[in-house]
Amino acid sequence: MKRHQLPLLIFVALLLANLLLGFRVYSAEAKAQGAEDVLENIDMLMEVLQLIRKNYVDADQVKANELLQGAIAGMVMSLDPYSNFLPPSEMKQLMEETEGEFGGVGISVSFKDEQLVVVATINGTPAQQAGILAGDVIVAVNGRRLTGTRLDEAVKMLRGPTGSKVTVTVQRPGVEDEFSLELIRAMIPLESVVGVMVLPDSSIGYLRLTQFMEPSAAEMEKALKQLESKNISGLILDLRDNPGGLLGSAVDICSYFLPPGQVVVSVEGRDAGQNYQEKSRDGYKFPRKCPLVLLINGGSASAAEITAGCLRDLNRAILLGDKTFGKGSVQNIHQLSQGFALKLTIAKYFTPSRRVIHNQGIEPDIKVTMAPEQYLQLLKTPEQERYASDPQLQRAAEVLKSFTVYENIRKGKVKADAVQTPAATDSEPQSAERK
Repeated sequence: MKRHQLPLLIFVALLLANLLLGFRVYSAEAKAQGAEDVLENIDMLMEVLQLIRKNYVDADQVKANELLQGAIAGMVMSLDPYSNFLPPSEMKQLMEETEGEFGGVGISVSFKDEQLVVVATINGTPAQQAGILAGDVIVAVNGRRLTGTRLDEAVKMLRGPTGSKVTVTVQRPGVEDEFSLELIRAMIPLESVVGVMVLPDSSIGYLRLTQFMEPSAAEMEKALKQLESKNISGLILDLRDNPGGLLGSAVDICSYFLPPGQVVVSVEGRDAGQNYQEKSRDGYKFPRKCPLVLLINGGSASAAEITAGCLRDLNRAILLGDKTFGKGSVQNIHQLSQGFALKLTIAKYFTPSRRVIHNQGIEPDIKVTMAPEQYLQLLKTPEQERYASDPQLQRAAEVLKSFTVYENIRKGKVKADAVQTPAATDSEPQSAERK
């Protein structure tokens, strides 16, 4: 026997012993649930490892732990697009994202119908500047097609050293041909709250929330107090292209608009004993007399959908724009040995009225559609100048100015479907000719 084969053989033997021990615990539960007998598959795993040890041409370059890590990653990948086995480097990247800064091109992506779909672009990043839109499908990175690629692998391909180049091939819905864009990776600073202002010729306040991160609630409170000091008569909270983030941040932000103790979201998994509800908290409260409109679109996902669903269900806001993405599942991070981690889907979100978010999305109360070309042009416009060419924002301002319409929809006296709004694609905004 070759020397390099002995450690692998010992490793396989120890692994088999552990798996068989674990199987005894698992088998009782598996039988109770009518699950397939997994013993044959465990045997198959051992058989494959033995075949690799005996026959693989570069066996001396293969490490047993890497083989098993690949097997674990494949097992987790088979569950859903959001569950991942995270090596230490990817766990570090995940922590950097939630803390507020990371390197990349500036898009949030997810697999939908086995395609890598852009959920949202981050303001001022290479992806947004190049014209990538929410809903675009990334079909290749640096010429490599993404068919069969895991989500974590695709994200890793998009990232790289600051200043390096990456070419993405895009398929845009409604456009026949694919097209490629060369992006230069950059450090991505994430501002939670942007565009805080009072809209021109009005007393309507506006702010855009880009993601739900650790600093988001504090930034939001500061912005709300700033607008409140200007005696605004209504508020527009823009959640378009907001891919979500931390649940706790969403609960904190919803709490600003609700009395304490209101159900914000229900979290329900396979074990009913572990289901729970997140409720609104004490602290700063934005004036309830001030009406609220939330802007949503296909790039609004996860925590953004929780916020939209909560405030609509509890009659605190109306929703305007396009249907949201439909990502309403809960992932927990389980720390493993050697710095690895398991990101595992453990539950799903339900809005206060028991609406299902996952794979369903949330429909707006007032639907105002924007063509991709129109939205792309809007993204190229400086934040403070977008009002003149943003039909969704303009319509939200009109609704707030027409307070009677707002109140009737909010209280359910008029069905949302009865409110007729021309799609933005049917007519140009009144001030579209302004340069």
